[in-house]
Amino acid sequence: MRRFLLLYATQQGQAKAIAEEILEKAVAHGFSADLHCISESDKYDLKTETAPLVLVVSTTGNGDPPDTACKFVKEIQDKNLPVDFFAHLRYGLLGLGDSEYTYFCNGGKVIDKRLQELGARHFYGTGHADDCVGLELVVEPWIDGLWAALKKHFTASRVKEEMTGTLKTASATSRRMDLLKPELLHIESQVELLRLDDSERKDFEVSKQNAVNGGQSSALIADLESSLTHSAPPLSQASLTIPALPPNYLQVDLYESFGQEESQASVTSVDPIFQVPISKAVQLTTSDAIKTTLLVELDISKTEFSYQPGDAFNVICPNSESEVRSLLQRLQLTDRREHCVLLKIKTDTKKKGAAVPPHVPEGRSLQSILTWCLEIRAVPKKAFLRALVDYTSDGAEKRRLQELCSRQGAADYNRFVRDARASVLDLLLAFPSCQPPLSLLLEHLPKLQPRPYSCASSSLAHPGKLRFAFNIVEFSSNTTLPVLRRGVCTGWLATLVESFLLPNTRVSRADGVKALAPEILISPRTANSFHLPSDPAVPIVMVGPGTGIAPFMGFLQHREKLQEQHPDVHFGATWLFFGCRHQDRDYLFREELRHFQKRGILTHLKVSFSRDAPVGEEEAPVKYVQDNIQLHRKQVARLLLHENGCIYVCGDAKNMAKDVNDTLVEIISTEVGVDKLEAMKTLATLKEEKRYLQDIWS
Repeated sequence: MRRFLLLYATQQGQAKAIAEEILEKAVAHGFSADLHCISESDKYDLKTETAPLVLVVSTTGNGDPPDTACKFVKEIQDKNLPVDFFAHLRYGLLGLGDSEYTYFCNGGKVIDKRLQELGARHFYGTGHADDCVGLELVVEPWIDGLWAALKKHFTASRVKEEMTGTLKTASATSRRMDLLKPELLHIESQVELLRLDDSERKDFEVSKQNAVNGGQSSALIADLESSLTHSAPPLSQASLTIPALPPNYLQVDLYESFGQEESQASVTSVDPIFQVPISKAVQLTTSDAIKTTLLVELDISKTEFSYQPGDAFNVICPNSESEVRSLLQRLQLTDRREHCVLLKIKTDTKKKGAAVPPHVPEGRSLQSILTWCLEIRAVPKKAFLRALVDYTSDGAEKRRLQELCSRQGAADYNRFVRDARASVLDLLLAFPSCQPPLSLLLEHLPKLQPRPYSCASSSLAHPGKLRFAFNIVEFSSNTTLPVLRRGVCTGWLATLVESFLLPNTRVSRADGVKALAPEILISPRTANSFHLPSDPAVPIVMVGPGTGIAPFMGFLQHREKLQEQHPDVHFGATWLFFGCRHQDRDYLFREELRHFQKRGILTHLKVSFSRDAPVGEEEAPVKYVQDNIQLHRKQVARLLLHENGCIYVCGDAKNMAKDVNDTLVEIISTEVGVDKLEAMKTLATLKEEKRYLQDIWS
């Protein structure tokens, strides 16, 4: 059987799941795949690999490769490697990303470009799947096309003349690459990611857009009739192409636990973990603000947890008690919630490489696993829906689940499942005849991820304390009955601090919690570069609307203490561009910012209010942070281009970060007198030099 090497680089399991799908389908097409995580370098060797290589690579953070790929990327970025190091390698790559972020699919693009720089060549075109519109719009056709590309590769490899021609082409490519310096190639790759008309996306982006457009048309036709549980023509009358049934592989046994105690830490895999009390909680917004923002302070004085301003950390949170209770009821397992769960691999499973999910620990109760281990709010993938079909007895319900997981039902899946953020509980309530076993949920539900937050304090200013700010996430779920839901972590935190929450006052004067402070679990995040410059004379620009201001409060607190400790040292200028909706409702940290400005710690404070109307004869106020940056473009350009300054952007990736990025390109283009491409190169260089830093989220 024809063999290929299949590697995945995953952060939250998505790339691994897709790689496993490729593995399962390979046999039916006459291939065998060796599947490994890209971090398992002891199990494969690309330097000597003769089989074609298939990679599935996700993206995390602000365009970074996933943690599992960091070592691999570092190794291939070695500038001492010759340009023909991988000249023998033929590969195809599927990148996963989210176009709400500036550096879309950058994890895959970094690996893709570097492999080519080292002489490797594609046997199959790169796919860029976008989670913003639905990964499957690119993933499914990319996998479908993979088999023909593999067959063509194996056929060609048997023909000596074509092999000779291929080697000549690789040699020519190597000579051309040898003329370019590696650092210039890397900057060019960054510019390429900033292009507005990225030509590399054409094949799979076009197919994705066609699918999206088709889905929009279908949605318009069915707008008055379709729902999660009901379809309309033409889908309701269509012949369906549904995915293959994922093989079951888990055997689940429940047994009585006899009252053994369980700790929260034992059901998580993050290490190290610190259990810390909440010492203070303050509401930063008024009661009539559109979003409620809280500041929470943790007492870390009795732990070894340490941080710098700009760092982020993880909060390990549970699922909603009420949702866990409802799920147990729906599965008819309420009376067995305290039973311990024992998992084994089925002896007759057809799943290759089947393994017990590492995020489900041994000897934990069912309730504990549903509360602390599984992301029960996760949007079910099509493979999960396909598996549910076989446990559904009602004909109409079975047909609708088939539609939702079918290729023809992609628009309905996006509209009623993915975009509606439907959970497994929503589906089970919507399809009452569906009675899946517990094993199916354990096979398909991903790990409950810890939630990251930016540190909003400095340990110099607040020894033994750690502060962070967040909006209480609220959204409406309309999958069956309209329900107002809170974010998994922010809703839990809000409930925890409800009894001692302080009103909107100056934070530094608020008294802490004196007794019975609730404790939460936190863990440090991997080191990042979102830190103040090591040289205090370097000027900085901070852009942080809404809760994006959080890390900059740590910056300013830190600068204040440093200036007190070193009165003779010169400190560079500090600019802060802050924005919110209303000046009198959600202007976060207003008194603290005025304090920093009065003391000269913050030299320039520029604030915009997007929803406040002008009063009387006033000019229309500046609405957004990017508008204020544009107003001060000459100063910003001088600081970044002539004074070796740094710019930090924190907050929403979907709109703000992109708009700020576009504004910076425009400013550089105008102030320097260059075209947009040259401005992009300049911005890419700033990013390479760690002088343009982002801490953004969607």
